[in-house]
Amino acid sequence: MRIYTIGYEGTTQAELIAALQEAGVTLLADVRAVPLSRRPGFSKNILAAGLREAGIDYVGLKALGTPAEGREAARKGNLARLHEIYSGQLDLPEAVVQAEQLREMAHERPTALLCFEREADGCHRSLLLEYLFPDDERVDLKP
Repeated sequence: MRIYTIGYEGTTQAELIAALQEAGVTLLADVRAVPLSRRPGFSKNILAAGLREAGIDYVGLKALGTPAEGREAARKGNLARLHEIYSGQLDLPEAVVQAEQLREMAHERPTALLCFEREADGCHRSLLLEYLFPDDERVDLKP
């Protein structure tokens, strides 16, 4: 199976949607703990509406997001601390449930994980992929 990741840092909603369409993604899994953004077009409802118009479904999985201290570690480039914090997040009951939902959805159709960071390796979404999809092909999309 192939699983995609995408970050919206430095891009527009139209560019993000075009990258998803080009890859054949039909489901965007928003794995932000706080699905709001100061960047136009990337708050949950506005993003979901734009995706829907493009024929891409949206699902918000907030429990798979990074807590505030994890986001701070990522901003500072402290990936070891991010990993430590995020590992604890994935042990929470609501994260376990949403992780299983994501696994099922991704096996049914082409799915991309969305977060802010442009580079997946500096973001919790790569940790999530290692946890949920260790043997699957990972494709990091760049809008």
